[in-house]
Amino acid sequence: MRAILDIILIVLDLYVWLLIAAAILSWLIAFNVVNTRNQFVSAIAEFLYRITEPVLAPIRNFMPNLGGLDISPVILILIIMFIQRIITYYIYPAVF
Repeated sequence: MRAILDIILIVLDLYVWLLIAAAILSWLIAFNVVNTRNQFVSAIAEFLYRITEPVLAPIRNFMPNLGGLDISPVILILIIMFIQRIITYYIYPAVF
């Protein structure tokens, strides 16, 4: 059971890094630093969008409109950190 919890923690860590990469790539695209016509950049952007958007969309719908500021990735990272702490401090020690 601890191995499953370790895998869940690793997947949550990986998802946080994917969220950070998606946010940075969206900034680079918005400021025209990277060209989305490049096939490699387009493939990475599409992958990150498909991985993160199903989780970020409900948070965006719940949040009030803040203009051009999107803080949904920050909120999701805080939620993931909260889940990791619960697993680490409460669930993991209780598993034999």
